[in-house]
Order: sequence, then C-alpha cells, then structure tokens
Amino acid sequence: MRVELRPATEGDEEPPAVATVTWDGRAAVVQAEDDAVRAAVVHAFRATPVVTDDQAYMRVGATGPAVIAPGDLTWFRAAALARVPGETGLRARMVPQIASGGFDPAANYRPLREQLDRLDAHARGA
Repeated sequence: MRVELRPATEGDEEPPAVATVTWDGRAAVVQAEDDAVRAAVVHAFRATPVVTDDQAYMRVGATGPAVIAPGDLTWFRAAALARVPGETGLRARMVPQIASGGFDPAANYRPLREQLDRLDAHARGA
C-alpha cells in the first residue's frame, strides 16, 4: 500500500505530493525530496502505537479511543490517517497499487482485513 502526502489546502486544485510512504510488509518506507518534510514524516511513522477515535478500528461494543499496535497494515493506515495530519500538517491519500486482480465478491467469506492483506501481498509480488 502507498500513501501520498500533500499539503492541506482548500479549493478544487490538487497540490502535488511532497512525500510518499510505502508499506513493505514490515515498516514504512518514506520518500521525500525535502529533508525537513522527510524527517517529519519519518517521525510520524515511528513504530509506536497509534491512538485514534475512528470507529472503524474499534471492536463491536467498545467505547473510547482505539489503540493500534505497530507492525501491520492496519497500523500503517491508522498512522497515515490519524497521526500524519496532526504532526506534519499534510493530508494522506491512499493510492491503490493493484495492477491486476482486485476485489472478488465471491471471496466475501474472508474478513475485510484479510482481503486487504491479500491484495497488498499481491501488489508487492509476495
């Protein structure tokens, strides 16, 4: 999975990405031309738990913020959406990297998280 980071602006015009972050299956790989931006993004993707109030990360019946431990794709997405905007002032945009395959309605017996992991592994060629 890849995330493009762009300056937070208002209006219709989309500013260019100032950094990209890719999940390689073990860690976040940051690419940015500006050293200050790169350092801020690396700090935002440090391997520490992410706390978020997003209901999508909570178990059924849970209340309060969710804590997502580092080390998997769920943590990577949570760090991009919850931590990056507050620490860098940039907004994250998820970019699909799937050249073939994709969502399979017949495979809906798998949980969504497992489907995303399989698609991510396919995109990486694993």
